[in-house]
Amino acid sequence: MTDAKAARYSWEIEVEDAGERLDKFLANQLGDVSRSKVQQWIKDGRVTVNERPVKASYRLGVDDVVQVEVPEAVPLQVVPEPLPLSIVYEDADLLVIDKPRGMVVHPAPGHETGTLVNGLLYHCRDLSGINGVLRPGIVHRIDKDTSGLLMVAKHDAAHVHLAKQLAEHTVEREYVAIVHGKVSADRGTIDAPIGRDPTDRQRMAVVEKGGKRAVTHFVVEQRFANYTLLRLRLETGRTHQIRVHMKYIGHPVAGDPKYGPRRTLPIAGQALHAAVLGFVHPRTHQWMRFEAPLPEDMRTLLRRLTAERS
Repeated sequence: MTDAKAARYSWEIEVEDAGERLDKFLANQLGDVSRSKVQQWIKDGRVTVNERPVKASYRLGVDDVVQVEVPEAVPLQVVPEPLPLSIVYEDADLLVIDKPRGMVVHPAPGHETGTLVNGLLYHCRDLSGINGVLRPGIVHRIDKDTSGLLMVAKHDAAHVHLAKQLAEHTVEREYVAIVHGKVSADRGTIDAPIGRDPTDRQRMAVVEKGGKRAVTHFVVEQRFANYTLLRLRLETGRTHQIRVHMKYIGHPVAGDPKYGPRRTLPIAGQALHAAVLGFVHPRTHQWMRFEAPLPEDMRTLLRRLTAERS
């Protein structure tokens, strides 16, 4: 299938990607794009390896040339809404948004309005179309009840460039979290694969088989009577990675309704904030780094914990 308006991209496979499934490789390279969508593109003939159609399960080899035609986005069905957005940075290629806790990133069943995407479409009509009609511009996500920084692409070339940095783990992503208990080590690294929880498909977990490598680095900022303030750096970006890893080491994030205990600090969602975001600009190739201060609810919790300690 060919489309005169389709955006065309190609990659030459290097040693570190050899052996990877074709659909998985493309989903990673294109950011927050589902493998099912990539598989449909493959079925539609939009993907070739060495100029030949192959199956989604094809295992890539060194020097293979992968080409994909990303179809033009169909007219958007998401309603633009005049929502308040905290725009940290904006230019012709991208935006950096400080998302508040409680805001869903893109429409989904039960959250058709009031999402970040609804607000973005009102503010800016030119967004990348790689992720389709429900997730225009969205290169990566943070959870509904996590606050902080995320980048949004205004066109497909910027989207691919930013997604490539995510896939290569060169994007700087640093979080601040309040977790249960006193973390004994001053710093550490959690290297444990994450996959679907075999006992609850709605959750993720550290698993022995079928998981993806996940690495989280942490540093203790402050210890309180029953909690610890951590600064965490993501080396990989798996779904719910910090929340799952902190539960795995016995220090779940405070307020986490999915992975934490019921008795916790009073906060509407997990006490987790994406505080730092750094990446190479897709057009200027300059390094850009942004910081977002802690939201008021987390500052309130820290004041309370400090007062209780004194």
